[in-house]
Amino acid sequence: MGSHRPFLGGDAHLVTALCIALSNLAERVVACRRCARLVRYREEVAQTKRAAFRGEIYWGRPVPGCGDPAARLLVVGLAPAAHGANRTGRMFTGDGPRGAGSFLVSALHRAELASLPTSQGRDDGLELRGAYLTAVCRCAPPGNRPTREEIGNCLPYLVEELRILAGVRAVLALGRVAFDGCLRVLETLGARISRPRPRFAHGASYEMGDVLPVLVASYHPSRQNTQTGRLTPAMLDAALARALT
Repeated sequence: MGSHRPFLGGDAHLVTALCIALSNLAERVVACRRCARLVRYREEVAQTKRAAFRGEIYWGRPVPGCGDPAARLLVVGLAPAAHGANRTGRMFTGDGPRGAGSFLVSALHRAELASLPTSQGRDDGLELRGAYLTAVCRCAPPGNRPTREEIGNCLPYLVEELRILAGVRAVLALGRVAFDGCLRVLETLGARISRPRPRFAHGASYEMGDVLPVLVASYHPSRQNTQTGRLTPAMLDAALARALT
């Protein structure tokens, strides 16, 4: 798979520089208040809480990406769950044993990209190797439905993330909204999008030229998809394998 994006290998100095850049970006993400509707909702959820988490202090802010700064795979979701990442402060974390986070991290563990098969909290010891997790929207949206304008406000963070993560050679987009957002980001970065425009379909992959070797689509591991069998562990494993080829 050809690309001008560098392989970082064991360049410790470069990885340190990436960590600093990602940390600086995370500070700006966490401080963001661009979308009034999302600010109100995420803070309201953090105050009212869910009964099961009544004794916890919710994060209640935008959630930055997380993972290996030398990642070769970028996994892009929709947005933090109201009582998942909006509570824990880490992407794909804390939405329960049957939630999207656990379903995804279990697949990453099977692919030897995650040290644990679950993702419960920021202090659970989970480490990602070769993978980085992020989303097109960094705040929990009402009904899990951010508006196009809200996504547009957030996408510059994903553009910058992809610029910093110089070793990324594939993006796995979870769901149609994430897929469309990734196409917008790649266009911003100079990718020449084919005509007809790439269409979302589970397992579909598209070469993006020098900007990114491949964009792979997958159904989102939401409970609506996983509990109905629309997305099975084998299907997500296959999409991951395609992205890692």
